[in-house]
Amino acid sequence: MLRCLALALCLGHPARACETALLLAIDISGSIDAGEYALQVEGLADALDEPEVAEVLERGQVALAVVQWSGVGRQALVLPWRRMLSGAEISHFAQAARSLPRAFTASDTAVGEAIGFSLAQFDAVADCKRRVIDISGDGPENAGYTVGRARSAAQAAGVEINAIAIEDMGPSAPITAFYSRLVVTRGGFVMTARGLQDYPRAIRAKILRELEKPAS
Repeated sequence: MLRCLALALCLGHPARACETALLLAIDISGSIDAGEYALQVEGLADALDEPEVAEVLERGQVALAVVQWSGVGRQALVLPWRRMLSGAEISHFAQAARSLPRAFTASDTAVGEAIGFSLAQFDAVADCKRRVIDISGDGPENAGYTVGRARSAAQAAGVEINAIAIEDMGPSAPITAFYSRLVVTRGGFVMTARGLQDYPRAIRAKILRELEKPAS
């Protein structure tokens, strides 16, 4: 906390209360190839660089962190919490997101473990009024099988879970249904991306919705 206050003073900004701690949990399981991984990190970086997104991040002094996750025991905090105190801070975070190396390859999809790991990260931002996990995934849980318990733990702790479901092209939406029924918390929502090419649009719209500014 003292470090955050000092940073705000150094940047010439008054220290304000953190409105939202937003943790972005990115699926890098075996079904995500190298090109699709690049689309996710570049899409996230592009969304953060958009003036409309940057404005709501700075206005709310939002704290951001990024987790990469895949199978059992394979979760990593790849970008620790950082307060979005200025446009320069947001740009720096976006640049770091764009150049993120992949933490794991060729692994299963342990959604519940990803949520449990993400929940443990919020102790570092206890002063933020809202705590939100923004999880993306292109498949249902096929390892660990703890998603129900993890969602219950999030609800008990007052942490919201929203999701981006990455679907194949076409009318069916099994991943969206999985996240809607079993992953998001009460009052949460699922944004559907039709293929990884649609991920940049979805992450932008999702961040704006989470921060209570409708996307155009």
